[in-house]
Amino acid sequence: MDLTLRRKVKKAVSGSLAELYSHDLQLYVLPPTCSISLAEFEEFAMERLKGNVQGSGTGQTEFELQMRKRDHISHFILRLAYCRSEELRRWLLAKELDLFRLRFHALSAEGVRLFLQGNKLDYDPIPAEEKSRLRDCLYESTYMLSSVQIETYEFYRVPFLDVLDLVRARKCFLSSGYAYIPSVDFISVLSSKFRDNLSHALVMTARQLPALEEDERLFLMLKGLHNTYTGDDYSINKNTTGVRPEELDSLSRKSFPLCMRQLHEHIRAHHHLKHGGRQQYGLFLKGIGVSLEDALRFWREEFTKLMDLDKFEKQYAYNIRHNYGKEGKRTNYTPYSCMKIIMGSVGPGDTHGCPFKHTDLPVLKQQLYNYNLPTADIQAVADLVSHGHCQVACMKYFEVTHKVVPDSIVHPNQYFVQSQKALAGKEGFKMDTGENSSLSSAPTQKIKMDDSDVWGDDFDVSALSTSAINAVNSHTEK
Repeated sequence: MDLTLRRKVKKAVSGSLAELYSHDLQLYVLPPTCSISLAEFEEFAMERLKGNVQGSGTGQTEFELQMRKRDHISHFILRLAYCRSEELRRWLLAKELDLFRLRFHALSAEGVRLFLQGNKLDYDPIPAEEKSRLRDCLYESTYMLSSVQIETYEFYRVPFLDVLDLVRARKCFLSSGYAYIPSVDFISVLSSKFRDNLSHALVMTARQLPALEEDERLFLMLKGLHNTYTGDDYSINKNTTGVRPEELDSLSRKSFPLCMRQLHEHIRAHHHLKHGGRQQYGLFLKGIGVSLEDALRFWREEFTKLMDLDKFEKQYAYNIRHNYGKEGKRTNYTPYSCMKIIMGSVGPGDTHGCPFKHTDLPVLKQQLYNYNLPTADIQAVADLVSHGHCQVACMKYFEVTHKVVPDSIVHPNQYFVQSQKALAGKEGFKMDTGENSSLSSAPTQKIKMDDSDVWGDDFDVSALSTSAINAVNSHTEK
């Protein structure tokens, strides 16, 4: 059976909310058509970045329909913000795919049926006689299912390219270019379609970005959105006991993310860090509870192994006090988020940055080997890195070193907090997120979301101001 989504869509979503949003799970094939203010534009985007998009099954209350509408609009807003580079496209693709899978697994059997029916994804299970003929092959290839379950589950025949994850894991029977999968694994088919279509749509969207430059406010907002961290900024230390410099060696091995562990080991071995490393590591230490006095003592003791005290005080102490808000404008600087580190510039000889992004893969694998990670886990991390999934690789590193699956990690200091709680034996912990979006001051200009060309051939939507829409409309449709 070959499942295909509709292509060459060139019309926007219109109609009643009940018609448009009958189901919580969406494929985002059609663009929304509505007007929103710039304040709502930012609000919807920040809401999705924080992971606060709600799911509501197949209910039809006004609240549920409005939540689906927000979900629909916010998805397309993030397409605009995250289409401008390969790294950003990969990040959004991974996050949206995770959300899609989570929502699908939460559906009831009736919910799945309604979703497939509503999206015209027609499929038929293989006939009983074919299933009987292949029974032994199906049993051997789906080792997680018992012989009783083999009889219970329906099986579907799909192109093997649509379920490469199952093929890679040897969880399906292959024959003549097709994979036979049980209904329990059908999410792999939908995930593949969702990923392929969104990936193509992001590339097509990127080609139309120049049309946005006419509206400076919207363009600047979108350009900077990916650098906006929406969780706890760790500017206020919640560790009432504090962290002493004498504890850092032990903590770096147990609870530091790899990016901070390698910085700590470098300064301990070489007694110096370049400016980028001092900023990244120094603010991290501030966030985990190292006081200004202890920070000065830590850096002084290391640096004065290579230089005299007077040079340290003149060239380096000021910057440390500055990061703690005690010099200059007395700004309370916040530790770097994962996205800021990943997207930052790293040059030759630098030791800062994200090791899952900026370190050569053979060097990274050797580093993990030196930390005594099992070979299979090193390869699992390497596979994620080779596919550009930096933050997922970091989460895998956490899982391997702590024997606990973490919450989604988007900040090094969040990694540290989760590690400390995991080591303390506290299960099921959740991270608090800060509310730091400045939405109240946003302009109230209305943005029309009904242009089609900016999203390419497959996903046609825009969230452009009038001037940008006119610019896009002047293009010849592909």
